Amino acid sequence: MQREVVFTGIGGQGVQFASQVLARGALAAGLEVQLFGSYGGMMRGGNTEATLVVSDEPVVAPPTVDRTWSAMVMHHDYWEHTRDLLGPETYVLVDSSIFEGTLPDSLRRVTRIPATRLAIELGKVQTASLVLLGALLAVTELIPLPAAIEAVPAALPPYRQAAVKFNQRALQVGHDALAVAP
Repeated sequence: MQREVVFTGIGGQGVQFASQVLARGALAAGLEVQLFGSYGGMMRGGNTEATLVVSDEPVVAPPTVDRTWSAMVMHHDYWEHTRDLLGPETYVLVDSSIFEGTLPDSLRRVTRIPATRLAIELGKVQTASLVLLGALLAVTELIPLPAAIEAVPAALPPYRQAAVKFNQRALQVGHDALAVAP
């Protein structure tokens, strides 16, 4: 089994953090992982994306992909590259609170989650990427939710440890949101 996950958004939405949580959770679940993150020159508002390859066998090539098994789309700006990686069977999770782009009609596995709205209701808008990641895990069952929840402390820098519980809760909120998602 090899699965590719592409994350895209703008700086400040937590795309790199969410990819770290998923990578660490996959490692804890006994899977092999390669992660490549990239971002524009701005801390906030610039492009950011991450490509993660998760496999039950060693990943021998860098995580550059021409098709992806799943994608998390946080924002419509800069998402064109990710759009070009989508196939009809790609799992696509979209932050419906923010995303204003057009998805290809050929996609059959699209889940829209108001991740930013749910994060605001939780009390931390910065957790929107983890809300969407929780939803991704519910849809794809790529790794168990508890593995991602347990990965949060290690993915956060020491000066952000006070945010552990909020981020863990955001994963759960996203996972649970599918029961009430339209």
